[in-house]
Amino acid sequence: MPNFFQENDTKSALEAQYAAQKIAFAPIVFQVAKSMRDLGILEVLYNHDKVGLTLDEISQKVNLSKYGVQTLIETSLSADIVKLSKNRYHITKTGYFLLKDKMTNINMNYNHYVNYQGLYYLEESIKEEKALGLKVFGSWDTIYPALSTLPKEAQESWFTFDHYYSDSSFEEAIHILLKNKPKTLLDIGGNTGKFSMQLAQVDSNVSITICDLPEQIALAKENVKEAKLEKNIHFIAQDILDVSKEIPQSYDIIWMSQFLDCFKEEDIISLLKRIKKSMSKDTLIYIMEPLWDKQRFETSAYCIINTSPYFTAMANGYSKMFNAVDMLDYIHQAGLELVEEIDNVGICQSILICK
Repeated sequence: MPNFFQENDTKSALEAQYAAQKIAFAPIVFQVAKSMRDLGILEVLYNHDKVGLTLDEISQKVNLSKYGVQTLIETSLSADIVKLSKNRYHITKTGYFLLKDKMTNINMNYNHYVNYQGLYYLEESIKEEKALGLKVFGSWDTIYPALSTLPKEAQESWFTFDHYYSDSSFEEAIHILLKNKPKTLLDIGGNTGKFSMQLAQVDSNVSITICDLPEQIALAKENVKEAKLEKNIHFIAQDILDVSKEIPQSYDIIWMSQFLDCFKEEDIISLLKRIKKSMSKDTLIYIMEPLWDKQRFETSAYCIINTSPYFTAMANGYSKMFNAVDMLDYIHQAGLELVEEIDNVGICQSILICK
């Protein structure tokens, strides 16, 4: 396991107190940073970085009151988003990433539109093991059936976030998968069908079946039809946790991408056991997950770990992001054998191949 978080108590008492205050005021700083981005203040500072801008100049350029600009700028100064030199403000490196970095903007939009209001109910969700924050959007037990009807900005932010961390790995994952020359593949939890469609476009000889909830299958069908891949991709609408229904059989590869992190430990083990029963001796399972203890950089580990509270308050109340130790334990408890582990696929993924 990387040493990212094993030597993190080295601050002096004064430094630790300051770090604690940053946490206490984090919700305010977050909203200020987003407002700085969305109101155009970071953009005008970026465009005038060499000379900087006064408060009056910023106010004029973004058409906001000096009071409003000063309120946002001073919090941004305390958060190292801007810097002050000779009464003129400049964007910092942190401000630049808030403005221009794709990953930062995806994470910010996701946390604002999907998580921010609902995380108010995190403590209650922990106690009751229910996604009580989801009530800010409506009455569902889990977020998955709700995805097709979420408010537009929340829906777009959710899918953009989900796809960003998985899509970058698809090309490499498909190359890895096709080494075994499968004729048939079952994509469990295929979501909107992005992976299956990309695979079909790379190798039209693979017969692909997406298995997911009816609401997700409806979305996937629309996308597959639009891509004119109906001959290559088939569908099974099924709640995969419904133990009264067998796991579909007769596939060379069973593919699960960022799917198992949707469930609690006992359900993961139970599901893997049921999948095992559906397998032939030649069937392989490919599990792709962003394992936080397998990351190259602390930034990735930080982002992955801090996605877990979303699952608690918003998604279902009981699942989380994995580390490799736990995931391998679930695999072994299900009676499966790890054939190969491939880390650093795309931005942050690991692929565990099992038989």
